[in-house]
Amino acid sequence: MSRRRKPIILEKVTITGMADRGKGVGRTEDGQVVFVAGVAPGDVVDLVAKRKKKVYEGTVQKFHSYSKERVEPVCSHFGLCGGCKLQHIQYAKQLEFKQLEVENALKRIGKVEVGEILPIIGAEKQTYYRNKLEFSFSAKRWLTNEEINTDISNRVDVLGFHPLGSYDKVIDLKHCYLQYEPSNEIRNTVREIAKEQELSFYDAYSQVGFMRQLMVRITSLGEIMLIVSVLKNDTEKLFPLLDEIIKRLPAVTSLFYCINDKKNDYMYDLDMVHYHGAEEVEDVLGAIRFKIGPKSFFQTNTEQAVALYQTIVDFADFKGTENVYDLYTGIGSIALFIAQHCQQVVGIEEIAAAIEDAKKNAALNNIDNTIFYAGDVKNILTGAFAKKHGKPDILITDPPRAGMHPKVVQMLLTLEVPTLIYVSCKPSTQARDLEILSEKYEVVKTRAVDMFPHTPHIENVALLKLKT
Repeated sequence: MSRRRKPIILEKVTITGMADRGKGVGRTEDGQVVFVAGVAPGDVVDLVAKRKKKVYEGTVQKFHSYSKERVEPVCSHFGLCGGCKLQHIQYAKQLEFKQLEVENALKRIGKVEVGEILPIIGAEKQTYYRNKLEFSFSAKRWLTNEEINTDISNRVDVLGFHPLGSYDKVIDLKHCYLQYEPSNEIRNTVREIAKEQELSFYDAYSQVGFMRQLMVRITSLGEIMLIVSVLKNDTEKLFPLLDEIIKRLPAVTSLFYCINDKKNDYMYDLDMVHYHGAEEVEDVLGAIRFKIGPKSFFQTNTEQAVALYQTIVDFADFKGTENVYDLYTGIGSIALFIAQHCQQVVGIEEIAAAIEDAKKNAALNNIDNTIFYAGDVKNILTGAFAKKHGKPDILITDPPRAGMHPKVVQMLLTLEVPTLIYVSCKPSTQARDLEILSEKYEVVKTRAVDMFPHTPHIENVALLKLKT
């Protein structure tokens, strides 16, 4: 019979840096690493810690002194909501930590030599920068530490975000600083309507309750799409709700609903039913217009997406004659953005619906030098494929957080494309792939782009050249 290890008290630990997922890093007196949430580099703290493998995970018991890098968080929900974990740290320092994270991943994980690491591109807007958010309805409100030991009930109908680690409770958001306005007005109004109509809010534990989720998309052109997710197709409840939303929120240009009777909250494998307004909204990246449907993937920070894509253009140094492959193309946003600079772009994406969006948006912008294929990159990118479409002069890859499949990495080594541009949303998996590619490629330069201020997430662009 195993015994639970007792927590260890660590006194006066100085936080010296930041780690993955936004946690602070310090060391014990004997040099052991400690990871701590909710701190800033420079804080001196007492911790209640638990040993996990070769490191400690600590929770702050007491602050002895606060870091000079701290600022007052603007959001009243900070510390409960896990969406903006770094809001208490000066933005310039956030950028320093993110740049350092990329450099450490390249050197320690990838063990690659980088010719030049360019300065990170920070975001001009650190609040109200997202064009899309998803909110959850819940019959249970998340209680603060101060409320837990009181007689306050958590049985309250709320609409907001799940705190980290909680699937059945939600923080009732009054004002969120992530999305353009009128996001807060929309969320608060829909909550109010649902309560007025006495519609039950979902309880994830017992799996009952009518109202489940609300997706809000607001484009840079001012168009607004809502998706309302409910448990059952009860039109006597649903249609009056939707009609009142249309009445009170006339700015909404596109309204959908979906029926979700599954245990999980994922909406995008469900049928989206169009109820009001346009079936798509429009947004722009640079000079390219995109029609976006209820299931379309689109970069959630429009302004920083332009900075990211422009970095790709700068690294590619197009002459106008290049044959380019764009792996993991999504709705073709990179392919369409760069099409004017080269002779041809061939895009590959696993999700068939995204490829249909890519083709539609190519036609919308009168772009006729793109070819798109739906299917798994590891299966489509073959020697025969390259023979059919011509060996690429430049290959751009923008894989998911897990990085590229080993078969794709090996195919890149086989193809020996002169120029690779690797766009990554997770520096550690990018570094892993770069280490394998270093057999034939050198990393000429990299540049990080901060797409999500106040979060630990960072994008990085790497330019690789075939060794001679």
